[in-house]
Amino acid sequence: MTVTGSTLVITAASPAPATAPVAAPAARRRAAGRAPGPYRTLFALPGTRGFTAGNLIARLPMGMFGVSAVMMIAGQRGSYALAGAVTATGLAATAVVAPWTARLIDRHGQARIAVPATLIAVLGSLALIACVRSGAPAWTLFASYAATATTPNIGGMSRARWTHLLHDSPAAHHTAMSFEQAADELCFMLGPVLAAFLCGVLFPEAGTLAGAALLLTGMLAFTSCRATQPPVSAAPRRGSPLRALGPLLPLFLVTGVVFGSMEVTSIAYLDVQGLGAASGLVLALQAAGSCAAGLLYGTVRARSLKTCVCALAVSMTLPWAAAATGSVTALAGALLLAGMATAPTMVTAMSQVHARTPEGRLNEGMTLAVTAIFAGIAVGAASAGWVVEGAGPAAAYAVPATAALIALAIALAGRSIRRPSDRSRVVRTTTAGDPR
Repeated sequence: MTVTGSTLVITAASPAPATAPVAAPAARRRAAGRAPGPYRTLFALPGTRGFTAGNLIARLPMGMFGVSAVMMIAGQRGSYALAGAVTATGLAATAVVAPWTARLIDRHGQARIAVPATLIAVLGSLALIACVRSGAPAWTLFASYAATATTPNIGGMSRARWTHLLHDSPAAHHTAMSFEQAADELCFMLGPVLAAFLCGVLFPEAGTLAGAALLLTGMLAFTSCRATQPPVSAAPRRGSPLRALGPLLPLFLVTGVVFGSMEVTSIAYLDVQGLGAASGLVLALQAAGSCAAGLLYGTVRARSLKTCVCALAVSMTLPWAAAATGSVTALAGALLLAGMATAPTMVTAMSQVHARTPEGRLNEGMTLAVTAIFAGIAVGAASAGWVVEGAGPAAAYAVPATAALIALAIALAGRSIRRPSDRSRVVRTTTAGDPR
């Protein structure tokens, strides 16, 4: 939900503490009678704008590839079943490959691993286009799309850079994590819309081609910003991220069920209402609410994970209630409000991933969290589809509501799930070879 560095080419020296470059601009603005906002202060740090620009360009295709593949394969081969099976195989391959890619990035550095891994993924996308266009056997589609599983977790690498830069400033780190979550929501809101537009208006392969080009361009821009890369830790690698994140992974899994089931249920509900063409816009309201809430959350003090999950559980009952009224307007408003509880929950949960992951393995830890979310999305989509077929789309809104209640039960029952103190976050991200 979520779910993750260094310079092997050249090892970048650690930048000055985050407070040093921030203090001078802040003091000047206060002297001028205008206090800087937290995001203005954040991007006053040298190098942050450059890697953020590359990060956003490379992140946008994450919301494009699935839709583009489905539209391309279904359009050329005339089978949505084949298209769905190919994309499902890609997700399964990602669940296996992504943690290994993240581990290599932690061990050898972002630029040294992320660039060749991205090239493999781009070649996989191009191979998929060639196989679809040439009428190659179906198995070649599965093999080609599975190769895209090497795509690095660009969101995790960006979060790792912020953690490295802001290791002595918990408040600024919270703001940065909120920005990253808002960026996730924005890209997953715009990505499918852009993919559908390109495939529908231009040609079926346009979405995949554009996604591959954006991914490679953004990754090259991101990795070229060497000064902000977190250095590889020379300390022995102790502890397992999987073991450290054990109490959190079930929570990420169930949260993924919320996301996957909500999307499928909403699409089915609007289709029954004769508004299937507007489903993208209505779903975008949920992402927009989460994006806005994420940016706002970055300006206030972080809340406990239990509080955030409680708000998520309450908000996920709203679409269920709105669907019972039969009003699409009420459903749209409910989805907007439900989305506003998503970003704070994910920001706070990811902060615990940062605090718990062993030193030098942050990308791997975050990728494990994202993998759990993706697994939950698959389970949620399948569960919601089964309920839609058996009881109708209005009743299927009980699936995300129930999953959110299970997430709350996990958060309340788990004694180890709590908000880490600022001190613990600083210790875990700065102490080399921390054995905990």
